[in-house]
Amino acid sequence: MLMKNKYISIPFDESKLKERNIELAFILEMSNFLSKYINLKELLQGALSKILKYFDLDSGRIYFIDEKMTFLNLAAYEGLEPGGLKKINIKEGFSGKSVETKAFIAQHVSELEDKKRVALLKGKGFKIIICTPLIVMGKVRGVMNLASKKDFILSYQKIDLLMAIGNQIAIVADNISLYEDLNCKIIDIKEKKEMIEFFAYSVSHDLKNPAIGIYGLTKRLYDKFSNVMDEKAELYCKQILKSAELIVSLLEKINTFIITKESSLDFEKINIKTIIKEVRNGFENLLKQRHIKWLEPDDLPEIIGDKLAFFRIFQNFTDNSLKYGGESLSKITIGYKKDQKNHIFSFSDNGIGIKPEAKEKIFGLFQRHDTSKGIIGSGLGLAIIKEAAERHNGNVWMDEHTIKGVTFYLSIPKKIKQQA
Repeated sequence: MLMKNKYISIPFDESKLKERNIELAFILEMSNFLSKYINLKELLQGALSKILKYFDLDSGRIYFIDEKMTFLNLAAYEGLEPGGLKKINIKEGFSGKSVETKAFIAQHVSELEDKKRVALLKGKGFKIIICTPLIVMGKVRGVMNLASKKDFILSYQKIDLLMAIGNQIAIVADNISLYEDLNCKIIDIKEKKEMIEFFAYSVSHDLKNPAIGIYGLTKRLYDKFSNVMDEKAELYCKQILKSAELIVSLLEKINTFIITKESSLDFEKINIKTIIKEVRNGFENLLKQRHIKWLEPDDLPEIIGDKLAFFRIFQNFTDNSLKYGGESLSKITIGYKKDQKNHIFSFSDNGIGIKPEAKEKIFGLFQRHDTSKGIIGSGLGLAIIKEAAERHNGNVWMDEHTIKGVTFYLSIPKKIKQQA
């Protein structure tokens, strides 16, 4: 009859669904109930109560199989104390048979093989027992045992309904277990992350002063006595100075990376041209000494971001070019364009460049490319840039098609979802 109509609109009404199909309505009720909980014990206890009430049964238990597939462990019960049946061998009894065969089983109490169990259940007034396997993706996760003190008329509809509900319970229980496992792993990772960050900060902080002290004392020693040192002594002093300088540089970069990664961002309107001017001024003497041209566009924008983070980005781009560009470096160029969603900055130089195959690694921690041999550096500069960009919901990458030198791109959304 309905198919004869060109257009059908039927508002959902749960009470009318119960009138039309009570079994389907109960499945809906159970689905809504099971979706509310992330506490497994509360979920199973509530689900069992609803099932007993709907089918007018007197007692029930839910068991789950352990990881070793050896025992069924009690997870919830109602109506009859479990006594010594909190753990059941998976290969024994009524429940074990249901697991092994993946089958729904119903039986008169008097027909059970365990005579002690027969006497106990009869003494409590039970006549019928039912075992429903809890199956997910073809695997039995546990069983739901139900019992009645009166005759219980079974039909395929009831059996199908119990099997469907058992499946629902098994799926939700699996999801909760996965959620709890994931949550534990997240907490564990967070604790390890915090421990590593604390360790890195403590080490960098505690080592910096001694390293500066070693450098200072060695410098004084060299300045005062270099005229009386032999070649070996002079070489050793220079090696100590270079090593101490490397340690201090590395520790400063580690601190900068930690701060870039963990400190709160102060989002405000910032003028990129002003930031680049500050960066250029900081390198002005070195740029003049090496006769390096600095080119930048006139139309650099104002954007929303953290001022210090963007200062670090352009400072590290510049430092990277000056350190690794080689003797042939004669020009540093900053570019800018925009699309509908992003500000896109480019930073390029005409130095030695980086091999295309290194592009996937250079933004990692402590990564240095082939041109860095003999140059003091930490391998953290580009990692700091990447971290700062990502905290602004942006991205940074290298142009692998640059013929000479290297070109990096930095994209920052015009509308930034602010992070703490």
